Amino acid sequence: MLLAGGQGSRLGVLTAKVAKPAVAFGGKYRIIDFPLSNCINSGIDTVGVLTQYQPLRLNTHIGIGIPWDLDRNSGGVTVLPPYEKSDNSEWYSGTANAIFQNMNYMEQYHPEYVLILSGDHIYKMDYEVMLDFHKENHADVTIATMPVPIEEASRFGIVIADENKKIMDFEEKPEKPRSNLASMGIYIFSWDTLKEALYAMKDQSGCDFGKHIIPYCHENGKRLFAYEYNGYWKDVGTLGSYWEANMELIDLIPEFNLYEEYWKIYTKSDIIEPQYLSADSVVEKSIIGEGTEVYGEVHSSVIGPGVTIGRGAVIRDSIVMKGTTIGENAIIDKSIIAENCQVGANTELGIGEEAPNKLNASIYSFGLVTVGEDSVIPDGVKIGKNTAISGTTDKEDYPNGILESGEVIIKAGDSV
Repeated sequence: MLLAGGQGSRLGVLTAKVAKPAVAFGGKYRIIDFPLSNCINSGIDTVGVLTQYQPLRLNTHIGIGIPWDLDRNSGGVTVLPPYEKSDNSEWYSGTANAIFQNMNYMEQYHPEYVLILSGDHIYKMDYEVMLDFHKENHADVTIATMPVPIEEASRFGIVIADENKKIMDFEEKPEKPRSNLASMGIYIFSWDTLKEALYAMKDQSGCDFGKHIIPYCHENGKRLFAYEYNGYWKDVGTLGSYWEANMELIDLIPEFNLYEEYWKIYTKSDIIEPQYLSADSVVEKSIIGEGTEVYGEVHSSVIGPGVTIGRGAVIRDSIVMKGTTIGENAIIDKSIIAENCQVGANTELGIGEEAPNKLNASIYSFGLVTVGEDSVIPDGVKIGKNTAISGTTDKEDYPNGILESGEVIIKAGDSV
């Protein structure tokens, strides 16, 4: 069961029109491709994808699951939006509540084990190895964990396990953590245990695995074990971590390798023409998507498919998503530009010194310029750092032709 209904509000304007799991990653992929590919690579061929916030692009992307070989007569992939029931209409109000509302879907398969996944992490993991660990220990619940630096442990749910990895205790975001084993939000439940816990806690408001289901199982003497994972895993929940994870893909020896033959990442690919690099173009240490035309310079950047980069334009340390047009002589530094944007000629993005963002300093930080989907930036304007733009803007929106660091333009009808 793959939880993909999250808004991902910490990604700001990037998720104003699209659910976080459907946000582009690494040029041609979307974030949800990683857990879906892990499923099929691990031999799991029955996947329920729970959607809620802005599901259209996610549903279109998943379709009937062909790219992941999940178009099966029995099993395969099923998209599970919230639905109206006879007595009330109810949105998913928490991770466990979402699973509980799909009890009928799970019941029809009579599963022995249920794997609960989040749709918004970047990693490769063989769930079959975790399932073997679950079986060997006769566990009722197995939680995937990974060691984190002890000074960061208070940001996570922390498990305290004995030498056999049996969980003795756990704490949700403790002030003084007693362990550095953090829960990854990946769980394997024996079906009877999951069913019992979900029915027992069904009336809890915002019923959640970390806050309600796991504590219930622990208090009722269930066998809980910690499966330790030591590979690459990134929660791309903030603009900084999202930008960083993309930039790590273009390292000389990337920590996270998209090109391994034995563990492929699958995605729905459009059938489009190849890239075109003009004779004057310069491309250095970058990913360039199919159908992209480069007439300018691209340095240390991730460029999606169908992008046009005009003559004289220079892009550095940036992410430019599908279908965007960058005008001639534009200079773009450390920016995230979402899908189908138009950036005018002679613009400069990422100028000057950093200043805290006036709308939300915790979201729009890291020195980035963030441009939401379908936005238009007029010719000749300059944009500072820690800024956000969403919507069709014109010259009048930029006093003296400049959007100072820390400022925001969100046009009417566009959300933040």
